[in-house]
Amino acid sequence: MIFLHTDFWIGPNDQVLVDLDSQANVMLLDDLSLSAYKRGQAFNYFGGWAIRSPVCLSPPHQGHWNVVVDLGGQAGQVRAGIRVLRDQVSA
Repeated sequence: MIFLHTDFWIGPNDQVLVDLDSQANVMLLDDLSLSAYKRGQAFNYFGGWAIRSPVCLSPPHQGHWNVVVDLGGQAGQVRAGIRVLRDQVSA
């Protein structure tokens, strides 16, 4: 399984901005879901198949979050730029 991964300590007022060079799965996962993803088991995530870039995601609560980018089993390559915009979502 090939995927891009980065992690952050973020909250609901933060946005994760993901710039892609092609279509891909962009998923925001907690640590438990990331472990399940790596084992090929069912997992929960925010996001999904992105056909447009950039993708903006915000977690539902403060915590350690993981961003995973993959091609959903398709052949090819994807490049992604991932950054956090702090305090971007109004309460």
